[in-house]
Amino acid sequence: MKDLKLFTIQYVGLKEGEHRFDYKIDRAFFEHFDYEDFNDIDVNVVLTFVKKSTLMELDFKATGVVNLDCDVTNEPYDEPIDASYELVVKFGQERNDDFEDILILPYGEYEINVGHYIYELLVLSLPNKRVHPGVADGTLKSEILDKLEAMSIPSQKEEEPIDKTETDPRWDSLKKLLTDK
Repeated sequence: MKDLKLFTIQYVGLKEGEHRFDYKIDRAFFEHFDYEDFNDIDVNVVLTFVKKSTLMELDFKATGVVNLDCDVTNEPYDEPIDASYELVVKFGQERNDDFEDILILPYGEYEINVGHYIYELLVLSLPNKRVHPGVADGTLKSEILDKLEAMSIPSQKEEEPIDKTETDPRWDSLKKLLTDK
């Protein structure tokens, strides 16, 4: 956690108003959290920190690329990231982070570590199902895709069309009740 000191902001010494913090996120950042779901990462996070007299507003914006393995073919590909997150920091008697976009810090605190919020922003911005773009548009050639195609159930291309004019004769007398008025 020693390297995460870069993400600690001592807000007591800051003047009221807007401040900007830039962070370059790479693979080493995620090693602190034991997160290994991707191959490589190159993301820039811009934190706009607005200090007011009674609260602070933190606006995170992340842009960059994450190299992931496809869930279907296990081929690596680059997933673009463009995410944002807003956090309001208020002060109270004790620390409370029960709400997702409000953090309450004790009155005696003088700094905040934003490393965990950046971690959550990036992890939650990744798609749940990671599919190589070549799988979706059919341009990826892979042995795994060929095996999946060979093992798939053949689809029925021509289904019998349903004749909507033919009805059950038991309902015909009931339909007459709707039209008899």
